Amino acid sequence: MSQTPEITLDLLEALPKTDLHCHLDGSLRVESVVAMAKQHNVVLPEMEPAKLKKILVMDQNCRSLVDYLKAFDVTLQVMQWEDTLERAAYELALDAHKENVVYLEVRYAPCLHLREGLTLQQVNDAVLKGLKRAEHETGIITGVIICGIRMMPPEESLRLAELAVEYKGKGVVGFDLAGAEANFPAKHHREAYYLVLDNNINCTCHAGEAFGPESISQALHYCGAHRIGHGTRLKENHDLLDYVNDHRIALEICPTSNVQTCAVESLETHPLRFYYDYGLRVTINTDNRLISDTTVSRELLVACKTFKFNLGDVRNLIIHGVKSSFLGYHEKVKLLRQVIRTIDDTCGLKSDNF
Repeated sequence: MSQTPEITLDLLEALPKTDLHCHLDGSLRVESVVAMAKQHNVVLPEMEPAKLKKILVMDQNCRSLVDYLKAFDVTLQVMQWEDTLERAAYELALDAHKENVVYLEVRYAPCLHLREGLTLQQVNDAVLKGLKRAEHETGIITGVIICGIRMMPPEESLRLAELAVEYKGKGVVGFDLAGAEANFPAKHHREAYYLVLDNNINCTCHAGEAFGPESISQALHYCGAHRIGHGTRLKENHDLLDYVNDHRIALEICPTSNVQTCAVESLETHPLRFYYDYGLRVTINTDNRLISDTTVSRELLVACKTFKFNLGDVRNLIIHGVKSSFLGYHEKVKLLRQVIRTIDDTCGLKSDNF
């Protein structure tokens, strides 16, 4: 193999990649949060961007997933109007494109944006409008994943599943279940998953982040999830781990977020390297760009520094992301070829070496 370049943030930013696990309400620009608040007369804990950022960005002092989720109370205050929703989606796609994310799946729960009288359709139309505007300007490919919320009644998840069905082929590419896992099992929301599966819609599910592997088992066997959000505790059940591996069920790994939510004690104890070496289809994602103060490139750099991934490994991780996307098959193959060609040209890699 020819001499390969050093792995730096600049190099990783130059590589095409995906972000499959990215929450809209956790990925705003902090300056925009302040501007939106002023525009709609919303009083925030702090109106100075630098001070507000200290409140919204989590650090090592975050004690749990529930603690982590408190920041969303602030961002959601300004995401109750069509113009702010469109702006948030548009700027998120621009920020992703800036670091060369070529395919972005944006997930959010439309039911959390109804305080000022919007309908679910108005909310979703605004988000899709922002994403499409960014697509036209930059060439990034985007898709929306509609989220149900574990802590809400299952009937609400079913209503959101109906929205996903309504927008199938119109920008929505999947369905998800998010929120606190403990005491809110995924199986209670299985009717929503039955509906999306009956309509041949992709689905994922947050599981095994703040609860044990039984949560992952429910996501797979009760809800039929095609991917697992986080899955950090999958390692605790080797038989289930083999099932996930055998069926090529992708894990949406978000290393920085997993430390902040205490899903793992530290980066060094994260099972990412073990999963990768075992052969699981692991993907690297941001979770929340603002709240975790990160990008896909930074997450890849963290993985390289912590787990000694080389450029060949980075190439594989990016390929996993494209393969695991909710793009249609023909679009996926076309994108995969483009991504591999660009990575190999940029890094001086030869495809037959990996």
